Amino acid sequence: MNKLEALKVFTAAVGKDDLVVCCNGMIGRELYTTQDRPSNFYMIGSMGLGLSIGLGLALAQPRKRIFVLDGDGNVLMGMNALASVGSERPANLLHVVLDNRSHASTGGQRTISGDVKLESVASAVGYRATHRADSVESFEASLRVALVQPGPVMVLALVEGGTVKGIGRVAETPPELASRFAAEARR
Repeated sequence: MNKLEALKVFTAAVGKDDLVVCCNGMIGRELYTTQDRPSNFYMIGSMGLGLSIGLGLALAQPRKRIFVLDGDGNVLMGMNALASVGSERPANLLHVVLDNRSHASTGGQRTISGDVKLESVASAVGYRATHRADSVESFEASLRVALVQPGPVMVLALVEGGTVKGIGRVAETPPELASRFAAEARR
């Protein structure tokens, strides 16, 4: 599946009261362009920290469901966050990884996610469940199951490489993004 197909499936699974923390790079830009909303927080300029922010949010807001939308490069950059999530085991955290086996934002350099199965690492460090999807249908099915499982849960979706044409940049500044997201998180 391509990233736009995956994002369509992802955004359909996110409820109106759910909070989304999105990694930096192309995935954040693609989510922003396809379905921006105040309850999406876009990590800008700090690779590998989306999951750490999502973990803190899940612990601070245990009554809200927290989605972390990540890429394989970001997960590999912030591997320590997987262990922290596995240790804390927040029941309200759903970690969705779009794995294109490359760093799309910096020219498509290959990552090692083809050799290191990220969902296996997540399972080994204490995630309660993991799923791997390689088609739109299996991604939809995996998310349906994950939504009723206690977290932390990882759903890894294999997606095509490359970048989506016409994707803009996040227009708001980081302080503006933080302010609008904080208002939504407090609701």
